[in-house]
Amino acid sequence: MRVGIDVSPLAQTRAGTARHLKALLGGLRAEPDLRIRTLAFGGAGRGSTLARELAWYPLVLPRMATHQKLDVLHCPSYRAPFRSRVPLVVTVHDLAVFRHPEAFPPWTRSYSRAAVPGVVRAARRVIAVSEFTRAELVELLRVPEERIRVVPNAVDPAFTAEGPRAEGEYVLTVGTLEPRKNLARLAEASRQLGIELRVVGARGWGGVSPNGSRVRWLGELPDDALARLYRGAAAVAYPSLYEGFGIPVLEAMACGAPVVTSAGGATEEVAGGAAVLVDPLDAASIAAGLEQALAHRGELRAQGLGRAAAFSWEDVARRTADVYREAAA
Repeated sequence: MRVGIDVSPLAQTRAGTARHLKALLGGLRAEPDLRIRTLAFGGAGRGSTLARELAWYPLVLPRMATHQKLDVLHCPSYRAPFRSRVPLVVTVHDLAVFRHPEAFPPWTRSYSRAAVPGVVRAARRVIAVSEFTRAELVELLRVPEERIRVVPNAVDPAFTAEGPRAEGEYVLTVGTLEPRKNLARLAEASRQLGIELRVVGARGWGGVSPNGSRVRWLGELPDDALARLYRGAAAVAYPSLYEGFGIPVLEAMACGAPVVTSAGGATEEVAGGAAVLVDPLDAASIAAGLEQALAHRGELRAQGLGRAAAFSWEDVARRTADVYREAAA
């Protein structure tokens, strides 16, 4: 089976979508009946982004797929063609732009609302990375449930409990600096406890500042440095206002860190009972959750290691390949 995969997201981000795509590609190449062809256009600049979204995805990519006689075309984000003669599979990581449009730049809001409904209609199969995202697809975009398959994310091999640890007493949070990551409330909760907050992630949008009393922004880091920070953290906090999955929750657990995350969404699903759950809209609730995590580090460490071990990229690749076979049938 000839499968074309859009790898353009690798030029745009190092965050969750890129982590998913890089790990997935490695796993899919071990599937004996698949011949993987990578397809891409442009770089990270605004000009390339506009060219991709306005011309390459709707016009060029579907023609490439037909010309190369692909059996399946997979777009690992909801940037994808509106029509395709080749069976189309689309992965949806979250629908945050529909739930919280105010947290995104104007172009992202406008393009997503105009394009994404057409993309998911064109897809023969839609992969959701969590049951939460599956439910959002049904509710917000009216995607028929029979076309959705849930295939979760997993943890890269760099993130293990064994290895060097960063020094100091600190709470760690990981994510692009954007409004839904809820950095201001987390910083306030950390200050209430008198503990340093270390922030890892690329500068994003929305005027989110990583600066402030007892807040230390470290920018983007390679996986080995990030793993050291996870291992050394007194707790890892991820009180996001909205996620479709939440890879840092699993990474932290795999490194043996106690985790505090938001109740009522995808990160609660991912945590699977192995994290302290808090109200992300209440700094006092986040602070209380951090106190609970600090008091029960050993118990949370054991639970988290067990939970993280249930996710593997080999399983993700196998289940994704099954979706390709369904779409091509």
